Amino acid sequence: MTPRVVRPDGRGFLLFDAHPAGCARSVDDLAAEAGPPAPPPARRPVALIIGSSAGYGLAAAVAGIVRHGIDGVAVCFEKPPTARRTGGAGWYRTRRLAELAAAHGSRLEFVNADCFLDSTRAQVLALLAERFGPVDHLIHSVAAPRRPDPATGRTLTSVIKPLGAPYRALTLAFGEEGAPLLADAQIAPATEAERQATVQVMGGRDWEDWVGALAGRNLLGPRFRTVALSYVGPEATAPIYRRGTIGAAKDDLEATARRLTGALPASRGGGAWTSVNGVAVTPASMAIPGIALYAALLRRVLGDGVDGVQSPLRQMVRLWDLLAADAEPPTDALGRIRLDDWELRPEVQREVAGAWDRVSAALDAGGPAPAGGPAPWLDAHADTAWLRRELLRLYGFGLPGVDYDAPVESDLPWPGPSVPATALPPVPAAT
Repeated sequence: MTPRVVRPDGRGFLLFDAHPAGCARSVDDLAAEAGPPAPPPARRPVALIIGSSAGYGLAAAVAGIVRHGIDGVAVCFEKPPTARRTGGAGWYRTRRLAELAAAHGSRLEFVNADCFLDSTRAQVLALLAERFGPVDHLIHSVAAPRRPDPATGRTLTSVIKPLGAPYRALTLAFGEEGAPLLADAQIAPATEAERQATVQVMGGRDWEDWVGALAGRNLLGPRFRTVALSYVGPEATAPIYRRGTIGAAKDDLEATARRLTGALPASRGGGAWTSVNGVAVTPASMAIPGIALYAALLRRVLGDGVDGVQSPLRQMVRLWDLLAADAEPPTDALGRIRLDDWELRPEVQREVAGAWDRVSAALDAGGPAPAGGPAPWLDAHADTAWLRRELLRLYGFGLPGVDYDAPVESDLPWPGPSVPATALPPVPAAT
């Protein structure tokens, strides 16, 4: 395939192409944020990471490689390059992740397949049994719109809807040249069938299936610890998130953690937990009505730095340190690990709630805009420029040091087991 210049063209929050060099640079940035490499452990822990190519799953893989020298298997489901389009951003991030692992001496295998399928579990379990042995840590980071029903074979589809009553969603998007657009819409409540389907797709069933499959092959380590990643969020989005269909799925995830813990040998320090993380700009989170606006409001309140918005990488460093410790991770009253403490501080949420109310009032004063309209005044309340930058970074754009005017090769293969254990090759730089 002939190298070509890749541009950030798309629709809404979705871009048609990803920039290979930019995606590689984003992984390098995560590795740098993880801090200096930890000394290689006497025995490298074996990890299985489900959903490793974006967001918190990618951050968990990078933090595990750099800080704890993990071996094991990482699973994701990414679109390969074609003659017309580049591969998915996660395709190129995974290539760089494989190079990062090799440079740190971590033996990681990367499987590109649907994590919901029995065939994928069989492939992964065979790799683990042949090359690594029992698993010490399983991190489950999956946000999928659909999955096959193992019992019937039909496709189950999740929905993002409130339960019981409609929800007024304030939607932030971007127009030409990054101008913020704001609209509102009424989202009707889900049916019971939609709620049940969402629980089947987004709840704990797949996590439990993976743990059961590992147990069936005698691949649970003596101190096996597993975490499924979750979210709570603010009161403003609670009707469509924590008290909506996704919240029903999260309740099921937490119930699954309790069942799994009851089946694991707690006397050896093992266990299963949900980890409630803070808000992050990911393709999955931006699909939830209201989350984009909330994230921009929160960033305006907190900024960055030590006491600002905590990145997924920073939170995953915290999680790995908890999982690797001798003591059990501290939890809240519901048994959840809380990594969203920085976000849900009462004083922070009061400020964000006030900004949300002001934005809502300003939108009402200007009249309804169901199709979205320019909102230049929004920058007084929300850091829309930051949000726009983060959205572009998801696809490898807007990163310093990358020459976006230079043609780049996009037809790159999936990383195999023969990635050389050398220093990371350089990313093509701007001239």
